[in-house]
Amino acid sequence: MDAVITYVDGNDPVWRKSFAQAVGVPAIEKRYRDWGTLVYLVRGIRRYMPFIRNIFLVVSGESQVPSWVSGSDVRVVLHSEIIPQRFLPVFNSTAIEMFLHRIPGLDEQFVYFNDDMFPVRPTREEEFYVEGKSVIGFRKHLFHFGLYKQQTYNADLLARKALGMAPGLIFVRPQHTCSPMQKSACEEVYARIGDELEASISPLREKYNVNQYVFLDYLYYGGRAVKGAAISNLHLSLAVKSADQVCDAILNPRTSFVCINDVKLSEPQYLEMKTRILEAFEKKYYE
Repeated sequence: MDAVITYVDGNDPVWRKSFAQAVGVPAIEKRYRDWGTLVYLVRGIRRYMPFIRNIFLVVSGESQVPSWVSGSDVRVVLHSEIIPQRFLPVFNSTAIEMFLHRIPGLDEQFVYFNDDMFPVRPTREEEFYVEGKSVIGFRKHLFHFGLYKQQTYNADLLARKALGMAPGLIFVRPQHTCSPMQKSACEEVYARIGDELEASISPLREKYNVNQYVFLDYLYYGGRAVKGAAISNLHLSLAVKSADQVCDAILNPRTSFVCINDVKLSEPQYLEMKTRILEAFEKKYYE
């Protein structure tokens, strides 16, 4: 079993220049800013998921690789190694997610992490896969207002199409946590509806995009996910959670994972929250 992490450092001047040249406007600070927490995600995987074989870090270019990675066992994968040149440069995570299964040497079972998802207590392999099936929680939805819900609805439609199913009135949404993927399933989806997936790709996020859930929905509808199960995860939106609540979730975990979602913090709030979160991770790993 492998782990795959997608990462962007919005403070990188090389990346910012590439963004401005490709898009025509500066990058939005709150969307791409770096929290300095990637190292704790990697340490969390190594400490709490000892069954993980390889950790792959997917980045746009060499300037995006943190200095500490060179002394670690993390394997760096550049966008150009897995994404066709016609789609580069790309600054849209949903587009990048369409090609993760192309990572050379990737295991059949791989757990996909955004860089804001952290293991915070010991886990077992059975929390991710049971008899070859992926463990992931799903919720059913009727309405798909907003960018995220629309992309999720698009993923549901295409997963159904890949399996020869008719569109449904209700669509499913996998839980927002790390995703236990199956490489062969990703390849099957691409073989069946690759043209539609590629037609959904854009440099920045758009409502017509398809997110990674297309692969998880394919598992769900195809009977290759453990229905009724879910990964132990706590989602923390920094728009509503205090620093004390976030630090408590890190230091006194009641779930296996926490997702720390940065959405609406002002710069002063971001700097204060970042300091507190880094202190909590330092305490967790070094005291």
